[in-house]
Amino acid sequence: MTVAPVTTAPTVGAASAAPVAKLDYNDFLSLLMAEMKNQDPTQPMDPSQMVSQLATVSEVGQSVQMNANLSALLTSTSLSQAESLIGKNITSADGSASGQVTSVSVTSAGAVATLANGVTVPLADGATVK
Repeated sequence: MTVAPVTTAPTVGAASAAPVAKLDYNDFLSLLMAEMKNQDPTQPMDPSQMVSQLATVSEVGQSVQMNANLSALLTSTSLSQAESLIGKNITSADGSASGQVTSVSVTSAGAVATLANGVTVPLADGATVK
């Protein structure tokens, strides 16, 4: 059984943008298992192809784990750098906000400092430390 590759492309247009579908590791495993269950008994999968696909599954699994580890490392590094700003005075990149940093949080958008006056300043945009 041959499975056609799944490709998706974003819709280009001024009025709408369609979400892009993503396949994750579990989707890949589901597709592989479906292929193995539904293969033609008169033409079973070549053992070398099966070994190749299982090796691909292993590589994908290792890549997923490595990405998770890198993400955790980046978050940890960002937190370590951000905590050194607590108690210091910063000014936002556009100069509209400044004050003493009371707390820092790291989100998917980057580090954000909360000042003593309650204003939040994104640190990724070029805030200056005084």
